[in-house]
Amino acid sequence: MLRGLLQLTWLEIKIFMREPLGAIGTIVIPVVVFLLMGRGMGRATSPQAGLFLRSGLPVLVSILIATSAVLSLVTIISIYREGGILKRLRATPLRPQTILTAHVLVKLLLTAITLTLMVLAGRRYYPVGVEVPIVSFTLALLVSTLAILSMGFVIASVVPTARFAQPIGAVLFYPMIALSGLFTPVEALPQGLRLLARLLPMTYVVSLLQGILAGASWWAHLGDVAALALVFAVCTAVSAKIFRWE
Repeated sequence: MLRGLLQLTWLEIKIFMREPLGAIGTIVIPVVVFLLMGRGMGRATSPQAGLFLRSGLPVLVSILIATSAVLSLVTIISIYREGGILKRLRATPLRPQTILTAHVLVKLLLTAITLTLMVLAGRRYYPVGVEVPIVSFTLALLVSTLAILSMGFVIASVVPTARFAQPIGAVLFYPMIALSGLFTPVEALPQGLRLLARLLPMTYVVSLLQGILAGASWWAHLGDVAALALVFAVCTAVSAKIFRWE
């Protein structure tokens, strides 16, 4: 099973890289956004700009990386279903879990690559004078991406066609970013929006990434990790029940 998983993962990577727009959207654009916003805000002298440059911008771009991976996943699964590829894959000796796990591994790998490029570019073009816990932050981003990917599988399970895949995903995910506490603290939101934000997984993603970036321990964010683990467990169970192969 492991050999089949690795072969299928490598195949999916090659298929993904053959489509330039997909690679540009997932890998290049987040890094470019990071550089342009960082260089622009680096010229600002206000304390708010400096704070966002050190903590808000890396988290924002990291969430864009994770969101791009999810939207790409939803689109690919929808295209595969429409083209009958999922049906043919399921007819192979590979287990359904192996087929879907290969897609997850590809997205996690691309997330790690994009984050690495972002770190290298940031160090080269505008060091912000802060030590970043690279390993812990990378693990936090992968945990966050895994939870968000599980939500993507739920969307991919019910989305009717590939044409609607990305718009539906964007409508669901981008409002989550607005309410996540990244731009406005959750405590400063109106009561109704505050309650809604506490129910959205992106809030816990932002809390975890910001905390780890600031040097906090994992133990201090055990609640965020538990919330994301719950999202992963629930979404995985739901997608296992409703996922359509054809």
